[in-house]
Amino acid sequence: MANVVFTEERENQLMSKIRWKIVPYVMLLYIVAMLDRVNIGFAALQMNKDLGISASMFGMLAGVFFITYLFFEVPSNVIMHKVGARKWIARILVSWGLVTVFLAFAQNVTHVAILRGLLGAAEAGFYPCIVLYFTFWFPTKHFAKTMSLFMCGMALANIIVGPISSWIMENVSWMGMAGWRWMFILEGLPAVILGFVTLFVLVDRPDQAKFLTAEEKQWLMAELEREHVAKQLKVKVANKWEVFKNSRVWHLAFCYLCYVLALYGLGMWMPQILKNLAKAMSLSNIGLISTIPYMCAIIAMVYVARRSDALQERRYHTALPIGIAFFGLIGLTMTDNLITSMLLLCVSQAAIYSFVGTFWSLPNLYLSEATAAVGIAIINSVGNLGGFFGPYMVGFLKDATGSTNAGMYFLATFAILGTISVLAIPKKEAAAESLRQPGIKA
Repeated sequence: MANVVFTEERENQLMSKIRWKIVPYVMLLYIVAMLDRVNIGFAALQMNKDLGISASMFGMLAGVFFITYLFFEVPSNVIMHKVGARKWIARILVSWGLVTVFLAFAQNVTHVAILRGLLGAAEAGFYPCIVLYFTFWFPTKHFAKTMSLFMCGMALANIIVGPISSWIMENVSWMGMAGWRWMFILEGLPAVILGFVTLFVLVDRPDQAKFLTAEEKQWLMAELEREHVAKQLKVKVANKWEVFKNSRVWHLAFCYLCYVLALYGLGMWMPQILKNLAKAMSLSNIGLISTIPYMCAIIAMVYVARRSDALQERRYHTALPIGIAFFGLIGLTMTDNLITSMLLLCVSQAAIYSFVGTFWSLPNLYLSEATAAVGIAIINSVGNLGGFFGPYMVGFLKDATGSTNAGMYFLATFAILGTISVLAIPKKEAAAESLRQPGIKA
């Protein structure tokens, strides 16, 4: 393949072109995924009373999703690498949408637990599939910005889920069914519909993209191939299954575990924290004010990722934000004032979310395409165990102490451990420049 020379300006224009073609639709899918994953936090405001669910039971129900997610994630990512993103992501969407709808008909705690477990199995692989999918399109130097824009979908979902879920619960009771049941039905159906749409929208690889010129395809594929070779030289792994023996992958999995513990431990309980602070507030108003911390998160996440890409620095841009969350979470235990608590929730959520866009640039420095399917899935699946332990431990400690304060201390501990573990990665290893091959121009 002959070399095609792109100026930096033209390279940036191409990356922007690809982002506009791919990221908005994938972000929409992630919004729907997060909506169906976290809406149980708002359902709890009615469902817990209807089904007799205690605080520790709710923590278990919110987190059991991640147990089945763990077991099915690596196989899901390997299958996606073989059959292609378009077909496999479509399958994932339809599966989890149907399970969400079935949650509306749960009659007891056991039903909810089984269906939440099935939801984890159905959705397993979606997020790491998207991370892997981006590695097929974006060189490492453009990865953090792309991931941060995609991850805005998580924050946008949390902005949407509060007002929509609380409004449905208060205003929809058709056919004598409770509002929380209709919430699951109305929020599960979009995933099923988008599953079929995905078959016609996504493009698996750059060489199949009709929106790219022949020259753009040639340059992009050559650039990705150069990075692929550099990664193989940097971390020599004979085949994708040997990634399980790679200590850096497990190190990164622990870093991600710390982040997910804080993310879901705080996110799943935030509606109930706000309800306790403002007992007279309606469900709709709780839904509305719960959007404010996530608006702050979007701004912070995009800013940190852009700065990280501009400076080509990953460690500090990943580690320091979640360290700030430590102080926000501790601060939440020291006040009962709604406005002060809202400020601390804004700081905490902005800091936690700022971790993730730059974090996924770190595995991308180590994993070639051949190993990324397994490596990314290991990091994400082990990390997502935090999605079980975070909500569960907050609930367990609330039952034990009568307050969420002990739970916030628990989450804060893992936030600071996240900072320490990322900073423990050697600076030289985390440098994007280590993938560049001297003397080769793109």
